Amino acid sequence: MSDQYLAFLIGLMGSVHCVGMCGPLAFAVPSLRKGWGYLLFDKFRYQVGRIISYSILGILIGLIGRQLWLSGLQQALSILSGVLILIAAASRIFKFSSVSGPQASFLLKPFHALFGYALKHRANHLIIGMINGLLPCGFVYLAMAGALNTATVQGAVSYMFWFGIGTVPLMLIATVGMGFTGAIVRRRINMVIPYLMVCLGFWFILRGMQLNIPYLSPKANAISDCR
Repeated sequence: MSDQYLAFLIGLMGSVHCVGMCGPLAFAVPSLRKGWGYLLFDKFRYQVGRIISYSILGILIGLIGRQLWLSGLQQALSILSGVLILIAAASRIFKFSSVSGPQASFLLKPFHALFGYALKHRANHLIIGMINGLLPCGFVYLAMAGALNTATVQGAVSYMFWFGIGTVPLMLIATVGMGFTGAIVRRRINMVIPYLMVCLGFWFILRGMQLNIPYLSPKANAISDCR
């Protein structure tokens, strides 16, 4: 599976989580012009704003990842990413070490003034989408771990871009339809997602071990050829 397909699938799976967590924010942003056409355009701009931020994160992550690859640390990096993903999955399965209360308020405090400014701006949906893309989010961290394992800045940007594209279909339908998926559906799918994260974490670990298993754990030269 290519990195772009994997990133898209992570975004697609994560979009169910996004609807529950970030959806209310998208629903709350008012359209300054009336009509379904303007509403659809505004909600689409919101998605574009998120993808722009994800791509910017891809640039930063790509610069870090490239240096690690040049230093010959790609195996350790892949294994470490897998371990961190497994820890994140375990925290969701066993419900420990969550950031909430005062900690969450502290993390979100720098964004409050930006939200106030953006709500009054003509490009409010685009700006808030960009801010939303920078908010602390487990699935964004998951995507960044994948982007970190790409060998180039372009690869990392492409990874984060396709992650963002994967989140668009459900988020766009939800924001236009005001709650496309019910709470019960979101809850059931969210129960499955940590186990998919476990599979992804083990895949990163196997990839870093380079066991010469095609696609699952190829040798370093095979990984380079795939890029």
